[in-house]
Amino acid sequence: MTEAPSQQGNRLDRRKARTRAALIRAAQTLIAEGRTHVPILEITQAADVGMGSFYNHFETKEQLFEAALESVLDSYGQLLDRVTAEIEDPAEVFATSFRLAGRLHRREPDLSRVLLNNATRLLSAEDGLAPRARRDIQAGVDAGRFQVEDVDLAVTMAAGALLCLGQLLHDQPERDDAAAADRLAENLLRMFGVPARQAHRICRLPLPDPSSARGDGSAA
Repeated sequence: MTEAPSQQGNRLDRRKARTRAALIRAAQTLIAEGRTHVPILEITQAADVGMGSFYNHFETKEQLFEAALESVLDSYGQLLDRVTAEIEDPAEVFATSFRLAGRLHRREPDLSRVLLNNATRLLSAEDGLAPRARRDIQAGVDAGRFQVEDVDLAVTMAAGALLCLGQLLHDQPERDDAAAADRLAENLLRMFGVPARQAHRICRLPLPDPSSARGDGSAA
C-alpha cells in the first residue's frame, strides 16, 4: 500500500530532525572536549551521518557549533525555569537557579566543559543562563529584595562566580560541589543586599529535583 504524501512528508521530517539532533550532539561532545577545529568529516562520522546530510542543515561548521551551544544553554535554562516556577520570592528563585547550576559542574561534567570552553558566549547569549539571571536579578530589584544599582554588573559577577566554581570543581574533585555552590549563592545574595541571616536560610532550603522536571529538551 502506497503511503500518502503527508505520511511520507512526516517520515522525512522525523528523519531530518534525527539527523540534526545527531549533528548537534556530536558538536556538543566536541565542544566539551575542546575540539572545535576538527574537519566536518570528523563531525559527520561522530554523528554517524553522511557528509551531504551536514549541508542539509548547516552551511558551516561554525554555524553548527553555535546551534549546539545555544541548545545546551537554552535547555538548561528551560529546566531551571521549570523547577523554580512555583517559587514566589525572587531572591530564592535566583539562589535556587545558582545552586542547581553550580551542582551541574560535577553532575554533568560534559555540559560543564561546554560552558567553561565558551565563557564569553555564556554572557552574550540571547538564550540560556545569563538572560535568565538578568531577569531574576531585575525581578529581585523590582520587588525590593535586591539593592543592585547595575544589573549587568550583577549578572557578570554571578556568571563569573559560576564559571570559576566550575573550574575549581574540575581542578579539585574532592571538593564538595553542593557546599561550594551554596556558599557562593549565599555570598551573592549578601552582595545583592539580602540580609545575612536571610541569605543563609535561603541557601539551606531543600532544592527541587531537576530530573523530575526534565522534558524533551533535556540539558544532558
